[in-house]
Amino acid sequence: MTSATSALQHIQSLPSWLVGRVAARGRELVAAAVAAEGLKLMRHAVLAATAEYGPVAQADLGRRLAVDPKDMVGMLNHLQEAGLVLRAPDPGDRRKNAVTITPEGTAVLARCAALAEAANAEFLAPLSPAEREHLMALLTRLHQAP
Repeated sequence: MTSATSALQHIQSLPSWLVGRVAARGRELVAAAVAAEGLKLMRHAVLAATAEYGPVAQADLGRRLAVDPKDMVGMLNHLQEAGLVLRAPDPGDRRKNAVTITPEGTAVLARCAALAEAANAEFLAPLSPAEREHLMALLTRLHQAP
């Protein structure tokens, strides 16, 4: 940092700060998009994980998503009340609940995918197709770095 650069300007010039701000904007757009289906981002993730791993033990779902068990119960309550998932005793261990996505949950997940795609298209609109591809390649490299 030079004497001509303020502390705030220095912070705002750091790649980590810029990436964080850009990520926050992207999350805002996707969150607003999936809200049209009555979901928050984490509930959307729980629904997606249920579709991918289900039927899945409620506790395993929480571990896979790193969600506190109490928070998972609340999210699953919401998803079940909305008719998007079912909880039933796990056939392999009756002490556990197995979570399964419903046909309506599958339909909501498909609509959310389209909404998220549209939100990301809006997010990346200032970039050309080549710039989008390059950005994704760079972000993937940073994400996969040790």
